[in-house]
Amino acid sequence: MAARSSLPSFCLHRIRSDGRRGAPPSIRASSTGAGNDGGRNEDVDGKEEEEEKEKKSEVGRKVMVVADGGGDEARTALQWALSHSVRPCDTVVLLDVVRSVGGGGKDWDDPSRGCQHLETMRSICQAKRPEVRVELSLVEGKERGPAIVEAARKQGVSLLVMGQKKRSITWRLLVMWMTGGKGGGRGTAEYCVQNAACMALAVRRKSRRGGGYLITTRRQRDFWLLA
Repeated sequence: MAARSSLPSFCLHRIRSDGRRGAPPSIRASSTGAGNDGGRNEDVDGKEEEEEKEKKSEVGRKVMVVADGGGDEARTALQWALSHSVRPCDTVVLLDVVRSVGGGGKDWDDPSRGCQHLETMRSICQAKRPEVRVELSLVEGKERGPAIVEAARKQGVSLLVMGQKKRSITWRLLVMWMTGGKGGGRGTAEYCVQNAACMALAVRRKSRRGGGYLITTRRQRDFWLLA
């Protein structure tokens, strides 16, 4: 009896009634655990695939940035749009207006110069946001404001972003005098903000040393965005 009780306990589960040896419980448990891990991995892979599909199926917007000769204000507007508004699935439309100086629309400003600064701004987009699609648009117009608003409407733009200069009181009074008070001293950016069919923003730096941006919308003027 003493000899029988001294048998190692791990031998007791090995012989089954059919004479075949079964795997120890520890081995069976580990194999089951491995199967569960495989299932979890498949679930994770499936979720990642679904997320990728959702990203691809996401409908992108058109964000139009007014190049305005490629000056500092236009670059500020572009930098703000790329860092604060444009998503990976969006398309950036870089727009500028070539003014017609003749009644028949045959005399133009130099269009090649417009294309050059549009290409420069496209390079900025590709360097900062290479995943974003960029389109260039050069349109004709005697007045910049109405031409920009019409181009945004025709191209189905969701957001219009323009650079804005800090105008002095003297400049505003001069514009009001020249327009008979109808324009209210507003520039191109203010005109587009008030008349665009889509959401429109005028952007400028708070100061040359930084300090964020001043944003003008249809309802708010010079809203300070510290970013």
